[in-house]
Amino acid sequence: MRALTDLLLPESTMATDLLHQRIRYDYDRPVTDVRQRLVVVPRAAHGGQRRRSWFLQVEGATPSETRVVVDRFGNHVIEIDLSEVEHHVVFVVDSAVDHVDDGEPHIEPLSGVHRFPTRLTTPDAALVMLAGDPGRSTAADICGRVHAALRYEWGITSVRTTAAEALAGGVGVCQDYAHIMIAACHMVGLPARYVSGHLRGEGGSHAWVEVLHPGLDGSTCRVEAWDPTHDRPAGEGYVTVAVGRDYDDVPPMSGSYEGKDIASALSVTKRVAREGTAA
Repeated sequence: MRALTDLLLPESTMATDLLHQRIRYDYDRPVTDVRQRLVVVPRAAHGGQRRRSWFLQVEGATPSETRVVVDRFGNHVIEIDLSEVEHHVVFVVDSAVDHVDDGEPHIEPLSGVHRFPTRLTTPDAALVMLAGDPGRSTAADICGRVHAALRYEWGITSVRTTAAEALAGGVGVCQDYAHIMIAACHMVGLPARYVSGHLRGEGGSHAWVEVLHPGLDGSTCRVEAWDPTHDRPAGEGYVTVAVGRDYDDVPPMSGSYEGKDIASALSVTKRVAREGTAA
């Protein structure tokens, strides 16, 4: 797919981040009817972030159809159909996002779906205790308590692990921190949503939370981003890709194929760098 340019910003642009992603699937035998869904291109606009361009290249197989859609949360979704993949297929995705620092708060329409728990964010008694008292617990308070409640460790939890399960185990990764914070925010009346994205300079995906503070008119909200994994606001150096109620709304890669007893492997490399600097 050729490069797509979304918009050009005035010279007041603060900086530009370049996101490079290489997603490879290997199969030990040919597979057919491959359907791939990618949520890896940043949203067209998000607060002070503006997508400048994006580019998709498919290697190792020829797509029969490629579709680009915007989901109900405003996320950029690429759907790719491939009739057959003989050995491997690689999806190379490059994006450029501009960050504008105009001093204005991030204001959006308020969606009621971010007030209610999902399967991954349904609270239990321990989460209610962690959340604290409604009207007294702030987003910063909850972020700090979630950070202190978990030890970061790979391989113990999965994307199917619920907030309650991760909190009970005391270990997890970024999506677990995010799910716990979302569940706790709901308990004290703070609408909150899951954010999928990247941290500049890191090689993998990252997840954090946006707390939505309703405005006086009840139709808009002020968006406040927090990273409970690092116990800090999510500002400079963060690149937002997608938002949803939890991980299940925004998995970066998902799909299916036809084939019996097929051994497959997925490898992903990602890089985020400031334009004009060494990667």
